[in-house]
Amino acid sequence: MKPQFAVIVSALLTASSAMGTYPERPIRLIVPYAPGGNIDITARTIAPGLAEALGTQIVVDNRAGAGGTIGSELAAKSAPDGYTLLMGSSGTLATAQALYPRLGFDPLKDFAYTSLVSVVPLVAVTNLTVPAKNVKELVELAKSRPGRLTMGSAGAGTSNHLTGELFRSMTHTRLVHVPYKGSGPALVDLMGGQIDMIFDQLSASIGYIQSGKLRALAVTTLKRSSLLPNVPTMDEAGLKGFEASTSTGIVLPAATPGENVKRLHTALIKVLRQPATRESFARLGAEVLESTPEEFDKLMRSETAKWSRVVRDAGVKID
Repeated sequence: MKPQFAVIVSALLTASSAMGTYPERPIRLIVPYAPGGNIDITARTIAPGLAEALGTQIVVDNRAGAGGTIGSELAAKSAPDGYTLLMGSSGTLATAQALYPRLGFDPLKDFAYTSLVSVVPLVAVTNLTVPAKNVKELVELAKSRPGRLTMGSAGAGTSNHLTGELFRSMTHTRLVHVPYKGSGPALVDLMGGQIDMIFDQLSASIGYIQSGKLRALAVTTLKRSSLLPNVPTMDEAGLKGFEASTSTGIVLPAATPGENVKRLHTALIKVLRQPATRESFARLGAEVLESTPEEFDKLMRSETAKWSRVVRDAGVKID
């Protein structure tokens, strides 16, 4: 064998070996929100199982700000080697383009999709001092105090915020939006009385609701939650057709080698099919929602169209 040919063969074998051993070092899973919210809880629920399935450490990295777009852009522009993942959601992958005219990434083009992870309803919750025990009373209260009731969110443009905008539009009420860097900090202020209400993912709020620290008025899906069987849906409460939920999934930079994306997808599906994973999500009021990359992409495109209409109709503008 000629020396030059031997060098080429050696390089090819080395490259093949490297591809076959992914991952060889810890993987960073970016959560584009503060700790304590639904996306953070979702990431930390699947991280241990994913680490075991891949044979490496999964490091959850919270990068909050700008409605999840700061951490999402960081992930999109990271080295496309499979070692930086994003805990994506319908908030960052489906509504960002409609909200941010100068968005530094394209959610539908700059990511390689793996699988959806979960879908979770939102729930309208108030602090215990708000004198409204149901949706009808909340609407009456808001109309009697125009521009005085405060509505927190995980950040401007997040699914929490846009669900609130949908509520304002359908009820013709004026609520003052108060954005935070995640629903975790917003829930702390809600319990402390600094804000009046929030539309929050059930997975983040359920513990506070069940312990009596917050009051749940309605869930935002068309079906009641098994965790809150006595809490009506928005549709049942009189807002016919009201529906909102948050879907999550894992994505990587678009140029990530296909073999690495496939390896990650296979590991993620394995984790999602484990009874322990499904039980963990069920306790949070969420449902496991595994998918192919194509199904994930299709859902995000559908959600983009839906929430773009809400953004346009509500006149939401974010610089």
